[in-house]
Amino acid sequence: MDYILETRQLTKKFGNKLAVDHVDMHIRKGDIYGLIGKNGAGKTTIMRMMLSLAFPTSGEIYMFGKPITGTSDVKVGSLIEAPGIFKSYSAYDNLKAFCVLYGIDDAVIEPILRIVGLADTGKKKAGQFSLGMKQRLGIAIALLAEPEIIILDEPVNGLDPAGIKDVRDLVIKLNQEKGVTFVISSHLLDELSKMVTKYGIINNGCLLEELDAAELERRGSHQIVITVSDPLKSANLLSGSGMIPPQNICIAGNQLLINANFQDSARFNKLLVDNDIWVSSLELKSEGVEQYYMHAMGDMR
Repeated sequence: MDYILETRQLTKKFGNKLAVDHVDMHIRKGDIYGLIGKNGAGKTTIMRMMLSLAFPTSGEIYMFGKPITGTSDVKVGSLIEAPGIFKSYSAYDNLKAFCVLYGIDDAVIEPILRIVGLADTGKKKAGQFSLGMKQRLGIAIALLAEPEIIILDEPVNGLDPAGIKDVRDLVIKLNQEKGVTFVISSHLLDELSKMVTKYGIINNGCLLEELDAAELERRGSHQIVITVSDPLKSANLLSGSGMIPPQNICIAGNQLLINANFQDSARFNKLLVDNDIWVSSLELKSEGVEQYYMHAMGDMR
């Protein structure tokens, strides 16, 4: 399979410290790739090497099927740490300054401001923007050269819920409407799960696993929670029916916690109702990306 971005045995040392340890990443065109790991795991170092802001000790990075040459590629946009903006400039003037720097026609500015939701900010100085607006302005700057890949390091860090949603919606919009491929790191794993199509789990510089969002969903544990009028009778009915092993049923107050596929819930409900058990609620609880990540780290307690 061809990848738009790939690392091969990527390694980075700082003195005797191994920050990135022989990492092989595989990112397809159209992916929203979430790189997840603790502070100091190596996420930012990998991203900086992708952008030629740092150089590998060994290993290679391939973009668009070719090894990177040590200079930034105009087809790659980025937002690493805080956006580099001119605080005394408006959103428009910020983009115009970067157009001059990049040698880009400033006709692209208005469409990009509309895309990121900053078209109505007028002459308001960027220094007066909210943190979420500054992040969107940073993404707007990254969009100027119409990149095929955008690399975002902690783009929602410190944002309030509205700002997080704005950035998330923007990423999804650019991915779906413009076909932009994203590489994103974040500590807000459940929030990341709302937009990511593929995950890379990194710890102590090592890439532990890569998996698609659908695969993570398949691997995650699922629990059916049924609230009933008689939990003990209900548990005995279900285990005695052969539908579910007794060890997969736990009683918690007036609820049954059942480790089973949600497709079986209709059969469970019918059996209970047919035996005069009142079922007041039935829901599915799934293990999210954060819980799966903790399992992968070996930190579940």
